[in-house]
Amino acid sequence: MACLLEAPLRISVLSEVTATSRHYVDRLFDPDPQNVLQGVIDMKNAVIGNNKQKANLIVLGAVPRLLYLLQQVSSSSELRTECAVVLGSLAMGTENNIKSLVDCHIIPALLQGLLCPDLIFIEACLRCLRTVFISPVTPVQLLYTDPTVIPHLMSLLSRSERTQEYITQIFSHCCKTPEHQTVLFNHGAIQNIAPLLISPSYKVRMQALKCFSVLAYENSQVSMTLVNVLVDGELLSQVFVRMMQRDQPIEMQLTAAKCLTYMCRAGAITTDDSCIVLKTLPCLVRMCSKERLLEERVEGAETLAYLMEPDVELQRIASVTDHLIAMLADYFKYPSSVSAITDIKRLDHDLKHAHELRQAAFKLYASLGSNDEDIRKKITETENMMDRIVSGLSESSIKVRLAAVRCLHSLSRSVQQLRTSFHDHAVWKPLMKLLQNAPDEVLVMASSTLCNLLLEFSPSKEPILESGVIELLCSLTQSDSTALRVNGIWALMNMAFQAEQKVKVEIVRSLGTKQLFRLLSDPDANVLMKTLGLLRNLLSTRPHIDQIMSSHGKQIMQAVTLILEGEHSIEVKEQTLCILANIADGNTAKELIMTNDDMLQKIKYYMGHSNVKLQLAATFCISNLIWNEEDGSQERQDKLREMGFVDILHKLTQASDPNLCDRAKTAMQQYLA
Repeated sequence: MACLLEAPLRISVLSEVTATSRHYVDRLFDPDPQNVLQGVIDMKNAVIGNNKQKANLIVLGAVPRLLYLLQQVSSSSELRTECAVVLGSLAMGTENNIKSLVDCHIIPALLQGLLCPDLIFIEACLRCLRTVFISPVTPVQLLYTDPTVIPHLMSLLSRSERTQEYITQIFSHCCKTPEHQTVLFNHGAIQNIAPLLISPSYKVRMQALKCFSVLAYENSQVSMTLVNVLVDGELLSQVFVRMMQRDQPIEMQLTAAKCLTYMCRAGAITTDDSCIVLKTLPCLVRMCSKERLLEERVEGAETLAYLMEPDVELQRIASVTDHLIAMLADYFKYPSSVSAITDIKRLDHDLKHAHELRQAAFKLYASLGSNDEDIRKKITETENMMDRIVSGLSESSIKVRLAAVRCLHSLSRSVQQLRTSFHDHAVWKPLMKLLQNAPDEVLVMASSTLCNLLLEFSPSKEPILESGVIELLCSLTQSDSTALRVNGIWALMNMAFQAEQKVKVEIVRSLGTKQLFRLLSDPDANVLMKTLGLLRNLLSTRPHIDQIMSSHGKQIMQAVTLILEGEHSIEVKEQTLCILANIADGNTAKELIMTNDDMLQKIKYYMGHSNVKLQLAATFCISNLIWNEEDGSQERQDKLREMGFVDILHKLTQASDPNLCDRAKTAMQQYLA
């Protein structure tokens, strides 16, 4: 029986709500302006804190009518202001509300409203614009569509504390790209906003500070300008330092630290400046402590990681500040055990931030351990650290997986860790799994780590080889991403170093000669260098050299010729000449050089080159060709003598570079023996 009653009851309740909402909308069309004003005021009171009522009014078409009234010159200032207030209240509801408002072109209407001289109306429009723009669903580009908007907003900054607060908040939320930074910078953002940092209003100071943090982020032009700005006779950096003092609100300390961090990373402040070493870094370490809110700990750790990422000295200082490495271990203890949580809201909060905390901790560990061996050792010895990284590699959150692999990559630069912790925890297994099906940014970091795990002294090298990694790496070399091509070929290069013949054969077979030679003409110098490195490692030890050259000699010699003739760096040509020297060390392979007069002339040219590295590599090549103890050495010596190589060697014995001089003398001795 109850079931039968339920449906009509719901319908009547819904129609009743809609009916009352309809009454509010109808009053907006009353011919008497006074009734319209009262209707808007009543609507304002009805929607405060009532999302259902807001949604109903939007569905019933209140927004276009409110916007119409707001834009009518005939409307009284009070009515226009109340319309802006109601629209602002509707915007405080759900994201769908915001989408509806944006679709009704609320932004151009409100921006137009800012041209009105009435300050109270301007403030109401700005408050509503602020609410709309801080929503993630609003396209920020809408602020930049009309080029007159930004200069007009700058001119309104001086009108009142409210205009200052709302406009700076709009700027900080709508500055998302380098282009946005440039627009704001070119319209005088720095000189207009800097005085607001000493406003009597905390809200204004705070929003101005946030503005500077988004303007300075990865922007050297803004950062270099900020360094020289004076606020009431005091350098801006010193204003930021004051804002980081412990007696300031945490939000202010953290944002000021971000400003100085971004200025430092953009090259405007040196990493050894006292405001970084003695103020910013300790402030950010404080933000990582247990006393701080979870959100603050996340932001503090991520900012600190970014600050010290390129600087080993800051990494060392941070590692011994306030037991930071041990403090970060606490980031993995959320959510707390259920028995300790009685408050369901707290559990929900912990769960929400648990991913972010782990991500921030991994990032900070990665940054701390990127250069110093002792720090890496401290990190791996932190409770259950390697287990946590291994778990992190298979987390559901892509951001956590990326941060965990970044941390692993940082630690994999340590010979000691590769031989101990990495081996003990078989980290290569989850790493290989991660490589199977990951987005490019994870693949880049995971394949970089794999390069280190495949180094000759790494105990993980053998099991990785047995897991069928060669095919995977060869497929990476075909990627559109330069970073993935570099990592794929780099890992193969490490794998081929002092490898058994069967491994080298498998690499050549899987990669295919077509792909190998495609990589040798890759536009990226890094890809080319690593491919040459792979070729050099494949062509080492005589049986391997002779076998590979017997099946691929013609193409390899062709590739060597093209590189030596092309516009390449000294490093590329040196590596190519070293490959030629390896070929010259083969038993049968050396004939491919001896029967190629064009190649011999190239070697001769590089022996007389102005760069010592190239002279050394070319001389080494000749030394291998004329070595006495090998079959046919006499004929080779005679041919090279006829071509003038002995005269060049004789000259090189007088060279100022001791290595070149010694190498030339060693070669000359072959003729004298």
